[in-house]
Amino acid sequence: MRVLFFGTPEFAVPSLRALVGEGFDVAGVVTRPDRPTGRHRSSVSASAVKTAALAEDLDILQPERPSAPEFLAAVRALAPELSIVAAYGHILPQGLLEVPRLGSVNVHASLLPALRGAAPIQRAILEGYEETGITIMQMDAGMDTGPILHQVVTPIAAEALVEGLTLLEETGLAPRPQDHAKATMAPKIKREEERIDWTCPAESVARKIRAFDPKPGAWTSCRSRELKLYGGSAGGGGGEPGLVLEAGEALRIACGSGAVTALEVQPAGRARMAARAFVNGRGVAAGDVLT
Repeated sequence: MRVLFFGTPEFAVPSLRALVGEGFDVAGVVTRPDRPTGRHRSSVSASAVKTAALAEDLDILQPERPSAPEFLAAVRALAPELSIVAAYGHILPQGLLEVPRLGSVNVHASLLPALRGAAPIQRAILEGYEETGITIMQMDAGMDTGPILHQVVTPIAAEALVEGLTLLEETGLAPRPQDHAKATMAPKIKREEERIDWTCPAESVARKIRAFDPKPGAWTSCRSRELKLYGGSAGGGGGEPGLVLEAGEALRIACGSGAVTALEVQPAGRARMAARAFVNGRGVAAGDVLT
């Protein structure tokens, strides 16, 4: 079966062919156009999914808009029997979804209908979900509203996809409609949500730090400069919200209730580092107040 793979530039796998499993021929890869990188935005480097496609000598399509007529013609020329979409970042028009004989399936990182939208993994952590998983769904023109083909309670998308595609080919599967009354949303993360509110309970703050690791990073203000925190865990302690209680191998910061420990930080304009290195560089000290 010939499949066309749509993936976000950050989607990184050792092999796209291994991702979909044996018996499937990857007709091509669709990803967003190359963007400038580097401090001065003066260079362009291949994205993770493009690098994987180049290594396997696959056709690569990089449309600015997936609705462009010339892109639709290029997809038809590849003659895929099935399209696979994994965090591509664009809503695909109905005409594009219908090009493959078997339609288009999406790999969504939640147990639909829960957490429809662009940020299901981050939202699951933020909201304290004890269980989430992967849904392989038949795509329609809505936002993650199509019928479900297969679900796996696991964070490993590739295993769920291989299993779902194998079942689709061997048994045809019977898509089951989502219960729209039970749908919850996982909208794209906004800049203001990334900032840490130290008046919140420690467990809530720790979830935010974990949810935004590695990107975009939960941040606070330290000595009037942005500081991102990583490796967050909740524990005991008290004091003025934002007060740095300890600054050593880790930072321990007071919250509205309890305290949060962060093992790594990233100061503005610098690389991610161990908390100890930041402390040794006199970037922060016990008694500082983060805001």
